Amino acid sequence: MYDPIRQRSLQGASNFRDLGGYAGADGRRVRYGRVFRSDHLAQLTAADVALLQSLPLSHSIDFRGVAEAAALPYAIPGVTQLAMAIEPTVVQRLRALAASGQVPSTAETVSLMCDTYRDFVHRHGPTFGRFLQHLLAHSTPVVFHCTAGKDRTGLASALLLAVLGVDRDTIMQDYLLTNQLYRRNPLLEGSGPAHVMEVLWQVQPAFLQAAFDVIERDYGGLSSYLAGPVGFATDSREQLRHTLLEQ
Repeated sequence: MYDPIRQRSLQGASNFRDLGGYAGADGRRVRYGRVFRSDHLAQLTAADVALLQSLPLSHSIDFRGVAEAAALPYAIPGVTQLAMAIEPTVVQRLRALAASGQVPSTAETVSLMCDTYRDFVHRHGPTFGRFLQHLLAHSTPVVFHCTAGKDRTGLASALLLAVLGVDRDTIMQDYLLTNQLYRRNPLLEGSGPAHVMEVLWQVQPAFLQAAFDVIERDYGGLSSYLAGPVGFATDSREQLRHTLLEQ
């Protein structure tokens, strides 16, 4: 569901877009200009920085792992950066396979990515809770990102939109926009078989669906997952809807 109003063109970053405009609870739309998602922000031009300051962003939430963030640091004047590290375990798994001389097939790589999303759900509920609590506590515009803005960022976006009452099909459509908007960077991708890289640097419905399926199977549904591992109770969800949905 491409909407040119949502996309803001940046020279030094891609996959940057506004989550505003989607229909949420009771038909109320997500406010424009409040929450943005992106890939990493370490190569912004002066014009990019000026655009972000004009929004005006107050915080950036960085889901990159510790080594990723250290390798590509950034600072945007007037914007407070918050680290909420989620380590990229799929990279570690692929390196282990390569070290043992194994080359995963396309199907095996897809399976690894699905496992990665399940791992996000199981291990990082509290991190997603911190993310949602920040949005509740701060009414000023925020951007959240990882390296490519597609997996950790994609799941965080999906959870946020679900909290706001956006329907599942629309959430999936927003998630898949990455395949149109992300500009692949060979310097970040590293080396590997082309068929493996193709899977790693795009998104597929199966990835996000794996996360939603494990939320249903292991936690009894989204509401229970949010109230439990995420630590975001029903009253907090209603408050966030009041904050981020048009009245």
